[in-house]
Amino acid sequence: MRLVLESLDNHPVLASAAYNAGPGRARRWRAERPLEGAIYAETIPFSETRDYVKKVMNNSIYYAALFDGKPQTLKNRLGVIAPRTGGEVRGEDLP
Repeated sequence: MRLVLESLDNHPVLASAAYNAGPGRARRWRAERPLEGAIYAETIPFSETRDYVKKVMNNSIYYAALFDGKPQTLKNRLGVIAPRTGGEVRGEDLP
């Protein structure tokens, strides 16, 4: 999971999508401009993956509060997804 996370800008939303649907798909689903993590999650074309990402990110708030000792909003946890690169559009960086 750490390798997937590192290969996707250390972004937990992208990593959870990649864990469920594959890193190539998570990369391709990026927009051409920065996008809020919540919007990215809602635009995932597979309902199973979309629901998985939402559940994982929701649960991550509780675990972060337990481990860090300070609560974080879901919006902050979801962050912003950087735009995709040209290779991601053509599929050049797919595993």
